[in-house]
Amino acid sequence: MRPLKSEEIFGNWGTLLLPLNSDESIDYTLLSEEIDTMIAMKVNGIYSNGTAGEFYNQTEEEFDRINSMLAEKCSAAGMLFQVGCSHMSPKISLERLKRTIEWQPGAVQVILPDWFPPTMNEVIDFLKKMQEAAGEIGLVLYNPPHAKKRISPEDFLRIKNAGVSLVGCKVPGGDENWYRQMKKSVPELSVFIPGHHLATGIKLGAQGAYSNVACLNPLAAQQWYESMLTDMDAALKLEIRIRQFMQDHIVPFIQLKGYANQAVDKLMAAAGGWTKMSPRLRWPYQWLSEEEVLRIRKIGNQVLPEFFNRQ
Repeated sequence: MRPLKSEEIFGNWGTLLLPLNSDESIDYTLLSEEIDTMIAMKVNGIYSNGTAGEFYNQTEEEFDRINSMLAEKCSAAGMLFQVGCSHMSPKISLERLKRTIEWQPGAVQVILPDWFPPTMNEVIDFLKKMQEAAGEIGLVLYNPPHAKKRISPEDFLRIKNAGVSLVGCKVPGGDENWYRQMKKSVPELSVFIPGHHLATGIKLGAQGAYSNVACLNPLAAQQWYESMLTDMDAALKLEIRIRQFMQDHIVPFIQLKGYANQAVDKLMAAAGGWTKMSPRLRWPYQWLSEEEVLRIRKIGNQVLPEFFNRQ
């Protein structure tokens, strides 16, 4: 696949969640089925090794096997894909990126070094080296709310002025003023935000989502995105229900019960009914029970039927 330009990175991208057996080994058969399902659902793209891909908890052999499978299947189907080269260690992240080149993804995703918050000079130095290793393949900076170094619109401008040409970013988003600042600072950047804010984000200037909502159901998330291009009012009305579902039934697992984001992503995938994946996580992180999967599925069928039990 040829490298993607920033304007070619848009829409609803599905995340490759990590399916696990009871002994914590990877279920590669289910992983293959997961990729095939998202390709059949015609999402705008697929990306690997986000949070729900448990990139922080893979061996390098597993990393290579996961992403070579993704690359082979997506290349054969003409599906856009990105490889997450992220790791808490900048050295391991760089080595992952170097090995990723042979798979020819449309772009690569990276996080900033995570043991201690880097200064902006260190951020720029890190991204320059990653950009050099990536060659013609563009970098997407994954900068989630829990990152130790949060990048502001002014920081993105400083990164650009230092000679780092990011093609995209995954960020929490913000209010209208935040979008104005991003458009002023880096108008060429493809800005991706959390999936449950996508309609509002598209209206204000975002380009898409590496989507938590696609965890519930990639097909429903894709159809919702496409509706934003033809009937934004209806898409915004659906967003109200999506956000209410997330706030009432998903966010409490994180804010009140202390589960990690990847736990709720896998819970949503299991509850959504589009995959056979269990909510299991790798040690030491705790996952939600099958009872919770069934409870959330029942609630979802009532309040958000568009996203549940659809094939």
